[in-house]
Amino acid sequence: MKPRVASRASTALLFALLLISSAQSFYLPGVAPRDFSRGDPLPVKVNKLSSTKTQLPYDYYYLKYCKPPKIVNSAENLGEVLRGDRIENSVFTFQMLEEEPCKVACRKILDAESAKNFKEKIDDEYRVNMILDNLPVAVLRQRRDGNPSTTYEHGFRVGFKGNYQGSKEEKYFINNHLSFRVKYHKDPESDTARIVGFEVTPNSIKHEYKEWDEKNPQVTTCNANTKNLAQGSTVPQEVDTKKEVVFTYDVTFKESDIKWASRWDTYLLMNDDQIHWFSIINSLMIVLFLSGMVAMIMMRTLYRDIANYNQLETQDEAQEETGWKLVHGDVFRPPINSGLLCVYVGTGVQIFGMTLVTMIFALLGFLSPSNRGGLMTAMVLLWVFMGLLAGYSSARLHKMFKGTEWKTTTLKTAVMFPGILFAIFFVLNALIWGEQSSGAVPFGTMFALVCLWFCISVPLVFVGSYLGFKKPAMEDPVKTNKIPRQIPEQAWYMKPLFSILIGGILPFGAVFIELFFILTSIWLNQFYYIFGFLFIVFVILLITCAEITIVLCYFQLCSEDYHWWWRSYLTAGSSALYLFLYSVFYFFTKLEITKLVSGILYFGYMMIVSYAFFVLTGTIGFYACFWFVRKIYSSVKID
Repeated sequence: MKPRVASRASTALLFALLLISSAQSFYLPGVAPRDFSRGDPLPVKVNKLSSTKTQLPYDYYYLKYCKPPKIVNSAENLGEVLRGDRIENSVFTFQMLEEEPCKVACRKILDAESAKNFKEKIDDEYRVNMILDNLPVAVLRQRRDGNPSTTYEHGFRVGFKGNYQGSKEEKYFINNHLSFRVKYHKDPESDTARIVGFEVTPNSIKHEYKEWDEKNPQVTTCNANTKNLAQGSTVPQEVDTKKEVVFTYDVTFKESDIKWASRWDTYLLMNDDQIHWFSIINSLMIVLFLSGMVAMIMMRTLYRDIANYNQLETQDEAQEETGWKLVHGDVFRPPINSGLLCVYVGTGVQIFGMTLVTMIFALLGFLSPSNRGGLMTAMVLLWVFMGLLAGYSSARLHKMFKGTEWKTTTLKTAVMFPGILFAIFFVLNALIWGEQSSGAVPFGTMFALVCLWFCISVPLVFVGSYLGFKKPAMEDPVKTNKIPRQIPEQAWYMKPLFSILIGGILPFGAVFIELFFILTSIWLNQFYYIFGFLFIVFVILLITCAEITIVLCYFQLCSEDYHWWWRSYLTAGSSALYLFLYSVFYFFTKLEITKLVSGILYFGYMMIVSYAFFVLTGTIGFYACFWFVRKIYSSVKID
């Protein structure tokens, strides 16, 4: 019965965390610093083992590292659990401003399985992640562009491969000695200090000792009387079955001019940041210029069309209609599968609301990287509460189409998109679980997600749908003929497939440079925190989706094709196809993933992202075209 009790307790804890996660997630970085006095304990916590080659995180104690007497898990929010973070206590404990020249953590004798695990993790270039005062441990790295400044590499490697001098046989070596350096900023008005940096230099050294004392272990290669490792002791610690490994560490403290509020700046510094800024600005200028040109052409052309039509109406009522005015009797005819269109539009509004609010919170600094999992927690909770908008917009559209099955449409809006995502996520999670990775979402969390979906999101969709149906139906500017008009043969460049594929290029062009940096932060273990530029890119994406859809819709109506409902959605939504193709290109050019499971995970998650991007951009294009068509047909005189 004990596992069941633990499962229930973890589920209850998760629900409690969900209730307070919004308060925890949305705090401004720099509001709650911790002051330490000399001698105060500084407990180091361990996080997951991560690798950019496999994308499968593992628990720190999956490898045979030193364990404290009792392992205590830190309370984690929903975002941390979904990310695979497993934060636990460790044997590393420092005292503020008290240096430790050398301290033995423990001695381990590797059995066959432990040695095999270490070798696998060294092969896959796994890195160890630790946390001190909410700062991740980092290794200093010189910049490759010749710049004298340094950047941080997140975490340190488990070990490395090499061979002894005079031997060609490749061996595995473990980083068993860690030289920690804690940077602190002293308060000039008191004796307290704040931690502003946590660095480590990993070393591999085969420690020697005369006699092992379990209570007070001492090694000759590293002891309290030596400042550093003993000179000449350069033999690295090999990993193999029955090998004895002694884990040691030393701690130094260094005063820094960096203030507590700026301590994350070095972590957030990305490579080639100059190229990053100039590329984004260049992209924005090009897209803004194109948008201006498109808007100007459309305004002048439409103004002339409307003036001509109204003039013809007053001069000669028998004058034959031409162009887009010719299809006025069919342009508001409900499309095929109108219910499905309502579902997708409602879901798109839900994603748009979630994205917009998340970006606003991030812009204001509420979703700092210092709050692990805050961004993902916020996105999940906002998605759930935005179900109200999904139901409302879906119902309004369904009523305009004179639909009768509003309950079916509402239910599809509530379950179809999240159902597809959950099915893909469940399969991917099963694969991660099969690899014994800590990235696998526990059953309790999966149950909590399902409860959020069915207990909060689905009822909110129905409430929104009820409010939408209470509103009077939107009236069309022109009457629809009873008999549909025949559509003439279209030119090759106005065929649906060609125009849809062309329409997605410009929106994708607005985001693809920023997409590179987003993919890098996700798959290459870097922090992403330039939400200002991301918000500008998002606004440009909205503008380009709207304008390219309006232009192509105008050309379509001029060629007397009035099936614009679905095409407007697919035109902007086709940018998701280019996003997925770019992710394939990125996989083969930038990543070093070799495992089949890791490849499936990458393409599975990118499929989820592309699908959500399709629904979002498609909805933007649809509403832009919907507004445009209503606007132009209400501006001309039609009998």
